[in-house]
Formats: sequence, C-alpha cells, structure tokens
Amino acid sequence: MLDRIKLKFGSWVGENPLDLNVTPITVFVGPNNSGKSKVLKEIQQFCREGNLDARNVIIDEAILKSIEQGRFEEKLAHFTKEPNEHESVSEGSLIVGNYNERIQIEKSSLFQSISQNNTDYFRQLFCQWFLKFNTLLLDGQGRMQLVREQQGGNLQSPPENSLSALFRDDEKRREVRRIVHDAFNLHFVIDPTDLGKLKVRLSESAPASEMEERGVHSEAVQFHSRAKKIDELSDGVKAFTGIVLELVAGDPMVLLVDEPEAFLHPSLSYKLGKEVSVTAASQNKNIFVSTHSSNFIMGCVQSGVPINIVRLTYSQGDATARLLPNDNLLKLMRNPLLRSTSVVDGLFYEAVIVTESDADRAFYQEINDRLLKYSPDNGISSCLFINAQNKQTVHQIIKPLRELGIPAAAIVDVDILKEGGQVWSNFLSSGFIPQISQTPLGSIRQSIKQKFTDESIDMKRDGGISALPAEEKEAAQNLLQQLADYGLFVVPDGELESWLKPLEASGHGPKWLVEIFEKMGENPESSTYVKPTSGDVWAFLSLIKQWAMTSSRKGIPTKI
Repeated sequence: MLDRIKLKFGSWVGENPLDLNVTPITVFVGPNNSGKSKVLKEIQQFCREGNLDARNVIIDEAILKSIEQGRFEEKLAHFTKEPNEHESVSEGSLIVGNYNERIQIEKSSLFQSISQNNTDYFRQLFCQWFLKFNTLLLDGQGRMQLVREQQGGNLQSPPENSLSALFRDDEKRREVRRIVHDAFNLHFVIDPTDLGKLKVRLSESAPASEMEERGVHSEAVQFHSRAKKIDELSDGVKAFTGIVLELVAGDPMVLLVDEPEAFLHPSLSYKLGKEVSVTAASQNKNIFVSTHSSNFIMGCVQSGVPINIVRLTYSQGDATARLLPNDNLLKLMRNPLLRSTSVVDGLFYEAVIVTESDADRAFYQEINDRLLKYSPDNGISSCLFINAQNKQTVHQIIKPLRELGIPAAAIVDVDILKEGGQVWSNFLSSGFIPQISQTPLGSIRQSIKQKFTDESIDMKRDGGISALPAEEKEAAQNLLQQLADYGLFVVPDGELESWLKPLEASGHGPKWLVEIFEKMGENPESSTYVKPTSGDVWAFLSLIKQWAMTSSRKGIPTKI
C-alpha cells in the first residue's frame, strides 16, 4: 500500500531527511522517548485520512503505491460487504469496511480516484474509503483482546469478527495452528460448542478432522473439553496468539504493532519477528513495528525478507533517523564475541560504554548509577555498559556500533600507549579518527611510551601520565584529550584500580572490585556511603557524558 515515507530529519543534525522506500516490514528502534510509538500513530493517521497532520513531528510526506484497477478490484471484492437486513444499497454503489466500520460509496468515484494516483484527491478518497478499513494498530492491551471469546454469528452471513472469519477458513486456521504449535508445542483450535460463541483453545493433540474441531457432536465436545482455554494460559501465550490470529485472519493491509515483545519470552520474540516478516512478504502487506527487543529484530533480519530497520533518537531538542544496513546488523548477530556481549541491545540506548573487562564494566556502571541519583547533571541516562575481553578487542565492539550511529565510548587503561602496530591502529580507526591524523598521533604515542621506559616508570601502577616530567606530561594530556574528542577515553592515572585512592582498596581486578564496593557502601543512609564529589572518577564519567550527549560529537560517521 505504502511506497515511500519521508521523515522530517536525517541521520545527523543538518543531514538530508531520511527518505524511506517501504519494505514488507519496517522496524523502528531507539531509546525511550525517541518517537517510536509516535511514528506508528502518524502512519495510522495518514492511512485513515489520506493526509498528514500539520502537527506531525516525525513524518513529512507519505506516498502510496500505484494501483492497477484490476488488482484493486480483486482486493476490493475481499472487503466488499453484503448489505445487512433492511439495508438498501444505491445503484452503482457498494459497501466497504471491516468488522467494526462500514460505509456506502459510489463505485465510479472510487475508481476515478485510482486514475489520479497520488494527488490529494486520490489519497484522501483512497484512504478514507479503503485503506482505513485495512489498517490496524495493535498495542499491548489490544492484542490481548483478540483471543477472547467472540460471537460466532450467522454462518450464512458474512463473518462479524476475525475469529469468526478464521473459523470458516480451514487453510488460514491451519496456518495459525502451525505457527502457534511451533511456538508452544500446542495446537490452536476454535471451540464452537458453547453454541453461539467461539472460544480459542490450545490442545495437546491436533483435531483428527475439520469436523472434530468445527462440529458440535459428542466427539467434538469431548475433544474441546480436553483442550486448554487460552484465558487460563499466560499473557505471553495470549499476546503471541493474538498477533498471529489478527495477522492471518484479520488480513489488514497495513499492520502497526507497538512493542510486540511485551509479555513474550526472548525465544518467542524471535519466532514472532520471523513469522511476521515472512507473512508480510508473502501476502504483500506493510507491517510497521516499534520494538525494544533485539530478539524480535534478529527474527526479522534472519527471515531473509526485505526489511527496514530505522533508529530514531531525540536528545536535547535534536531528532535523528538513520536507516540501519541489514548486513551490519547480521554482523553483530553472528559474531560470537558481539553476540555474547549483547551488543545489539545498544540499539535501544542513547549511549554505550565499552570497557576492557567485566570488573571495569561493573565499577563504571555503579559510578554512573550514583551520579544519576545524586548528581544527575553528570550521569549518563539510558546508557548500556558492556565489556570486551581485553583492550585488544574493544575496537570490535565500538566500530560496528558507531557504524549504526550509536554513540559508543571506549574506556581503556593507560597501557594502551604501549600498543603500537595493529592494536593502536584498530583503536584509532574504531573511533573514526581521520586517517591523516593517525600518523602524528602514533608518533606522539611512541615518544611518550619511550619516556616511560627511559624514566623506568610503570605507567599502570606508578600514577600513569602524572608520573611523567612536566613537558611529556603535557604532551600526554594533549594526546588523551584528542582521543577523548573522538570518544576514546584513557584512564590518565593508570588503570581501574587508580580510582578512589582515598578508600585504600587493595588487590587487582575482581578482588579489588569486591573491596572497593564494600568500602563504597550499600546503604545510602549510612554516613560511610560514598556519594559523588568533584574530580576523580566522577569527573571522568562526566567527560564521557559530554561527548556522548553532544550532537556535534566527533567519531560517529554520518554515512556508512
């Protein structure tokens, strides 16, 4: 139905707005309050009215696909309704609608609108007379209602709801049964034995025949009595089944789903993403989804169906929209190191901080949590902390995240200055430092490293760059500042254990972490509980926030 959607903004402040060619499924991701749910509502409003509200904040323009009259008549026949009892239809008119809404329109006027494709006249008539009846928005509660018992209606009249339509269509019911069985190892059936009402049940065994499911004879009654009422099952089962039921039986041309992962186990989110994508492609539907689930995205991407994944952000009055390449996402999902560190979850945060080890990650995350609570101007909200295996692998996480437009900062110990060759080159390249700048930075690094050696200074344990003579110390500070400008942060006084020295924690790595956490305290009411002060690690995290939250930050490619 939809051909293109143009947004009001692009991948970077000042970049051209994102002009999106609509694929069978489009997934919107991003941090909270970035506009994911809002964009679904704006698409729904266009599909129902044929024009865009001047108050829209995300969508600037929407274009419908060209429609051949023959194909349109074929689809229109599916949505044409028989007149109700005592309802008259004017000559040359027809009734269109869905289970909840219906109107009587003049057929010639509808076909005339098709001949004027994508004029204002066409869009308004086509949407108000046709597309609005074929557009469905499902939120968290809406999908739960879909599996409740519904009236069976008169089987000699058109179906009055999705469940009634599914009850009459053996092929579609088998498709729903296949998907639900694959998810729960239970068989979806519709129970008509409470005469006049249709109820969804899940059975441990499949019905022996269509009659055993659809009949009201004793064998059918016994079969349904053994099956479980869906009302008695979990919200996850009801939510998953409701979406599948409406997708197959409701047959909307445009389906909008807000947070489909709600109530679902991660494995179910993956299955749903895959099934929704395949169905959208096979039935020529447009499906738009807002999600916080990396598993749902993985299911969509690995389905092999053409898919758009758009990351929205909104921070400090600046909005961005970036189309994420599927190949880059597949790289994140298939790489064992990246998959094990939940890197894909970075899509749903405003910023990501990558550390060398798990101990580093736990410490900096605790520091940030205390900043957010007691000094919120200096803490980083909506921030994901993840760790690499060592400083040599930090770049493998930083670079692909930045290619997706995600502000991913690195924190490494000062001994990164020891590393030359490929390790140093990878580190600079992951920060997207211009190639022409990397050679002089390498020369400065080498000179500083040599001074540590000449002075017999252990850079990690003897105080880092503060132990250098004045001139070399200034040069090292300048080098670290240039790295920080690109989101590459080096611990200036050595290593993780150089922070919060007055607490006198001993040991290294996990042993130091346990002791420093004990000395920092766990009870905020205690006089010994450590709260943010000026300087030290608190100031270090504040610098990272300044880089991550500034729209003009360096180190994020505007285009891939």
